[in-house]
Amino acid sequence: MNALTPSPHKRELLDRLLPFSVLALVSIGVVMVASSSIAFASDIYADPWYFLKRHLAFLAIGGVVALVVSQIPLAIWSRLSWPLLLFACLLLIAVLVPGIGREVNGSQRWLMFGGITIQPAEVAKFCMLVFFASFLTRRNRQLHHWSSFMVPVTVLGIFALLLLLQPDFGSVVVLSGTVLAMVFLGGARLPHTFLLVLAAASGLALMALMSPYRLQRLLTFLDPWGDQFASGYQLTQSLIAFGRGEWFGVGLGNSVQKLFYLPEAHTDFIFAILAEEWGMLGGLVVIGLFVVLTCSLLRLVRMALVRQNFFAALLAFGMAFLLAGQAFVNMGVASGLLPTKGLTLPFVSSGGSSLVVCCALLGLAVRIGGEMRPQDEGGGARQGLWQQLPVFARRRAGRRVHSGGAV
Repeated sequence: MNALTPSPHKRELLDRLLPFSVLALVSIGVVMVASSSIAFASDIYADPWYFLKRHLAFLAIGGVVALVVSQIPLAIWSRLSWPLLLFACLLLIAVLVPGIGREVNGSQRWLMFGGITIQPAEVAKFCMLVFFASFLTRRNRQLHHWSSFMVPVTVLGIFALLLLLQPDFGSVVVLSGTVLAMVFLGGARLPHTFLLVLAAASGLALMALMSPYRLQRLLTFLDPWGDQFASGYQLTQSLIAFGRGEWFGVGLGNSVQKLFYLPEAHTDFIFAILAEEWGMLGGLVVIGLFVVLTCSLLRLVRMALVRQNFFAALLAFGMAFLLAGQAFVNMGVASGLLPTKGLTLPFVSSGGSSLVVCCALLGLAVRIGGEMRPQDEGGGARQGLWQQLPVFARRRAGRRVHSGGAV
C-alpha cells in the first residue's frame, strides 16, 4: 500500500465526515429555524410552527432532489452543461419581466409557480458550477489564449449583470469569486486571472459607489452605531445578540432579539440568534462543521485529481468554494465583519430554493465520491446516494457475519 494512501479503516472514517457535517448542520438548522421564527410566525400566520413546517417540507424536497442528482453519472452532467446554462439564463431573464417576477422589499428575485416560490439566483449557482467545470475541463489547454479565456469572462459578466438588475449583490460576489477560483484552477495564466480579478473588483466597487443604498450600507458597516435606529438598525441588533450570548449563550429558546428586534432572524441573520442562544461556543461549533464540510469536499478534489477526472475535481472545488464563501459572508455579515448582504447560511437558514440547491450540491458530492472510490470497494462508479444510504448498516452486518454472529 502506498504511504500516501489511507488505510481502509481511515478511508471509511474520512468518507463519513461529509454526511456527518451536513446532517449536523441540517439538524442545527431545524432547531434554530423553529426557535428563531416562533414569535414572528405566531404573529403573522397565527401558527408558531409555520416556518418550521415550511423548512421541513423543503428539506424533504431537497432530499428527493439529492437522491435524483446522485443517480445521474458525471458524464451526463458534463454533457448537460450548456442546456443548464441556458435554463439558468432564461430564469434570470424571466424574473426581471414585470408581472412574472415577484418583488419583495425592493428586490425582484423570485418566481411563483403555483404556491411554490423559486429564487433563480440559487438555481443559477448550481447550473454555473456544472457549466464552468465542464467548459474548463474541455478548454483547459486553451485558456492561455485570450479567445478561450474570454468565454468564461463573458458568461460571468452576463450573469452578473442579470443578478445586479434584481438586485442581488451578494450572489454576484460569491458567484464571481467561485468562478474566478475555478478558472485559475482550470489552467488560466496568472496575469490573465489577475486582470480578471482586478476588473471584477473594480466593477463591483463602481456598482457600489454608483448605487446610493449600497454606498449607505458600506458607510453603515463602518459605523453601525452612528445611525443605529435607521440604516444601522439590523446590524446593531445583530451585534446585541452576539453580546448577549457571551460564551455559552442564554439558552435555547431564550433569545430576546428574535422577538421582533432583529429582522430576518430565521433567514439571513439566523447565525446571530444561534450565537445569542448558544453563545460563542455554539458559533464555533457551526464554524467547525463548515470547515469539516469544506475539507471533505477538497478531499474529493484530491481523489478526482488522482484519478485524472478533472471535471469532478473542478466541480468539487467549485462546491467547496461556493459553500464556504457563502457561509463566510453570512456569518461575517451577522458578526459585523462584512457589509450587509442578503445571503442565507447553507443548510441552516430557512429558505426554499437555497436549501434545495444545497441538497442538490450534496447529491453531486456523493456522486463524485461514488465514482472516485476504488472499484474494489463496491463499484463506486455506479453508486449514488440511494445505494450509499445503507452503507453503514451493510458494513456493520458484514462485521457480524465475519465474527460468527447472526444477521
